[in-house]
Amino acid sequence: MSESKDFLRTIVEEDLKSGKYKEVVTRFPPEPNGFPHIGHAKSIVINFGIARDYHGRCYLRMDDTNPTTEDTKYVEALKDAVHWLGFDWDDTVYYTSDYFPKLYDYAVALIKMGKAYVDSLNEEEIREYRGTVTEPGRRSKYAQRSVEENLDLFERMKKGEFKDGEHVLRAKIDMSAANMQMRDPLLYRIRHAHHFRTGNTWAVYPMYDFAHCLSDYIEGITHSLCTLEFENNRDIYDWVLDTLELEPPRPYQYEFARLSMNYTVMSKRKLLELVEGKYVNGWDDPRLPTIAGYKRRGYTPESILNFCDQIGVAKANSTVDVAQLEFAIRDDLNTKVPRVMCVLDPLKVTIENYEGSEALDASYYPDDVPKEGSRKMPFSKEIYIDREDFNENPPKGYYRLTPEQPVRLKHAYIITCKEVIKDADGKITEIKAEYHPESKSGSDTSGIKVKSAIQWVDAAQAKKVEVRLYDRLYSSEAPEGMEDLNPNSLQVIKNALVEPAVITEKPDERFQFEREGYFYADPVDYTDEKPVFNKIVGLKDSWSKKKRSSEPVPKPKAKKVQVDGEVVPMNEAEQALFDKYTGELGLNSEVANTLARDTQLSSLYEESLSVFNSPVLLANIVANEVARELKEKQLNELKFNAKQIAQLVKMVDDETISNKIAKQVFEQMAKTGEDPTQIVKTKGLVQISDPAIISPIIDEIIAKNPDNVAKFKAGNTKLLGFFVGQVLKTTGGKANPKVVNELVAEKLK
Repeated sequence: MSESKDFLRTIVEEDLKSGKYKEVVTRFPPEPNGFPHIGHAKSIVINFGIARDYHGRCYLRMDDTNPTTEDTKYVEALKDAVHWLGFDWDDTVYYTSDYFPKLYDYAVALIKMGKAYVDSLNEEEIREYRGTVTEPGRRSKYAQRSVEENLDLFERMKKGEFKDGEHVLRAKIDMSAANMQMRDPLLYRIRHAHHFRTGNTWAVYPMYDFAHCLSDYIEGITHSLCTLEFENNRDIYDWVLDTLELEPPRPYQYEFARLSMNYTVMSKRKLLELVEGKYVNGWDDPRLPTIAGYKRRGYTPESILNFCDQIGVAKANSTVDVAQLEFAIRDDLNTKVPRVMCVLDPLKVTIENYEGSEALDASYYPDDVPKEGSRKMPFSKEIYIDREDFNENPPKGYYRLTPEQPVRLKHAYIITCKEVIKDADGKITEIKAEYHPESKSGSDTSGIKVKSAIQWVDAAQAKKVEVRLYDRLYSSEAPEGMEDLNPNSLQVIKNALVEPAVITEKPDERFQFEREGYFYADPVDYTDEKPVFNKIVGLKDSWSKKKRSSEPVPKPKAKKVQVDGEVVPMNEAEQALFDKYTGELGLNSEVANTLARDTQLSSLYEESLSVFNSPVLLANIVANEVARELKEKQLNELKFNAKQIAQLVKMVDDETISNKIAKQVFEQMAKTGEDPTQIVKTKGLVQISDPAIISPIIDEIIAKNPDNVAKFKAGNTKLLGFFVGQVLKTTGGKANPKVVNELVAEKLK
């Protein structure tokens, strides 16, 4: 069992200890309407992990209640994802459609109890009758139908006598409930569509809120674990089970924070748009956050599991930096995969004073990796190096090959440039060089000093391969639409060269191409005739502007040696801090790495933490905003102190201000040294969460944009972001985004 006990495991332990349940039974219940993504991986790990930790069971159930969007191929993708992550289920995969007859009987029971009725209002009228967050709804006149009439209509709905949308079955609860989900929620709707399992047997299909809780009950689920967007649905979950007075034990729903990650999208609808719009090459495109995409790209199950373990199980939603996932795969592969040579942009080098050929001994792993293995590297007169490893007019600090500067060929000899050959356009086509026989790696007696070692391949025996360099799909941290797609998310190099050992190894093996990153033989397109390698991840994060380099930069600055792109190991004190931050305080590895390696940042963080105990929020602001300030200043030059950082974070923690406002306050605090509480007070930056204040603003914006309202109602749901953005703009970013989202979504129904 995991050493750190999250709040869900605490609940499970208490339930077992009290005798509430004899055995833990969980379930992973996805809808088969798309390929599972990294967010599903988190749910898989939680549900199957808790069942495993407490010697219980976890079922795999397909929530197949919408015949218009579901397909067998999605079922297979979900099964494959669970298996690939290392989990299994009982012999049977369960389907909500297995329970359609039983669910229908439960609906009939509610009708007979006077707790459900057939409503004939249309969709727009139902939305209008529901009311708002500040106004109660009103019940449909059709709620007065007799039990007999409701039973007759519901039976005829089942037989397919009515058109889609002509009638719905609703629960009769409370049209003035504060939780708008409880205002006579829909239980069944008519769908004349072919179901991939039940065919055309049914013309009515249960809604999620009705089917989910009862499926849990039928299967004997004890803990129904779901993400926070279903928090308000818990009241319906309990109402259905309690009203039907089902024989105990019954399940209870608990919510955890969903996984959101920057530079990508998690919405199945948006992922489907990318696939169907041909913006990507299928659901397993290595740029997508789908499990199939990560699998094809070369991520390992262990890296995904470690990532899920690192981010933990929280009660509040937040956005995880994709750099943390990239750190997890680097961390997993670093001690596992062999290092080999690849030249992405070949430049020919002819070693004029070398004759014959030889096979050089070359280890697959550096000395600090506790793994053994080596290969023979062919070496002869003609080799290829990477074009960027030669510079005729080098900038200061360039340590590779130049007309005046020798360089080592890794695992081989030191060479010196003698002549540069160019074509008619002035492009360098060849380097004439000489080697130093006494400089052979492992027995160098030449006395020649070099500052770098570069990769190379033998011209005669190198293998031509296609290399696909994948980068983040979106160039925006919080992508809105297709306009945010990264045009450089895929670069294909068709004439890269690799040493022969790469091709003779198992085709599904992962490699580190020296100084380039980690790569994986594409499991779909790789053939012996056309080897194809996907870039899994670079050796370090080249994107994030928030974090400092993973290589520590001493003060005063010292010269850095460019050798293999390896990260400098932490010293003992730094490692102790890193372990504390990731273990005791629950920080993600990237942030912990930044803090642990910088004494100024770590001391400021520790001091702030002693004032206000909010480890994660404090760590994020110190590792990002404060770190930016320290790039140009020393600690004693800062105009703010640890106490002020703590005050700022406390206001975010208690929702006095939003994260967006916090950044504005920090900028002012950094310039003037003024207390953040005073800045917020003086500028009137307190976050607005009162619906009574926000609602009129939304109404005014909706009234001013009738065309966009019409487009939204016609199906362009992307415009939700437009309305939310207008509200935030109008309030100067002070409106609580969560409240705004809920109110806008409700008003646009």
